[in-house]
Amino acid sequence: DGDRETPIDRWMGWNVKDADAPRQAIGSQEPTDFIDSMDGTNYITASLTKPMGISFEENDDSEMGGIFVTDVTEGGSAMTDGTVRPGDQLVSVGGKKVVGLPFEDALGTVIDSSEDQTKLVFFR
Repeated sequence: DGDRETPIDRWMGWNVKDADAPRQAIGSQEPTDFIDSMDGTNYITASLTKPMGISFEENDDSEMGGIFVTDVTEGGSAMTDGTVRPGDQLVSVGGKKVVGLPFEDALGTVIDSSEDQTKLVFFR
């Protein structure tokens, strides 16, 4: 492609593009639906008593594992608390990381929690 300027072109000083043409940054724009997993504001914490009233489902990607909230039911502490929403990804239970665990193991961590209030961390 004759209009394409390569790194060697720039290094050698061979300009194949018009100097007056508008420049476009390549790779500098993030997708509009991008969610930064390193941004702490994307994580929510809820300390809930049992029954929590949360329905979980396994993520579609079986290699990644993990579970997410499909429903928050009436009468459960999650509904009263109002923090948890459908679509939230479960990250940890009582300080124990559950990201990437198979469905049974991740859900088992919630079920086996013996604390009065179980601290759940979700990625939204």
